[in-house]
Amino acid sequence: MFNRFVLIVVFVPLAVILIALAVANREMVAFTVDPFNPGNPSLTVSLPFFIFLFVALAIGMVVGAVVTWIRQGRYRKLARQRRIEAEGLRQAAATRVPQGPALPGPSS
Repeated sequence: MFNRFVLIVVFVPLAVILIALAVANREMVAFTVDPFNPGNPSLTVSLPFFIFLFVALAIGMVVGAVVTWIRQGRYRKLARQRRIEAEGLRQAAATRVPQGPALPGPSS
């Protein structure tokens, strides 16, 4: 149910916006890597502008994901340490010899 809600509320409008963006930016644009000689054909790529937009969006998402993954490293390390500690405690509790109930002594 929640997945369908996310699909309808988030992804459908996002798809409509991306399609409109692609249709509006169909013009061919030259992208050159050499700023001193922009006419160099070996270092220039001509593609529709929306391709450059989508590539920039994808690169931004990948860079953001990598930065987030790196920044959360300390929390993953802490979780790993606590998991190892919990497993050691479970093994220690499993190997401990259970003591029987105390026998009632004579009451005075």
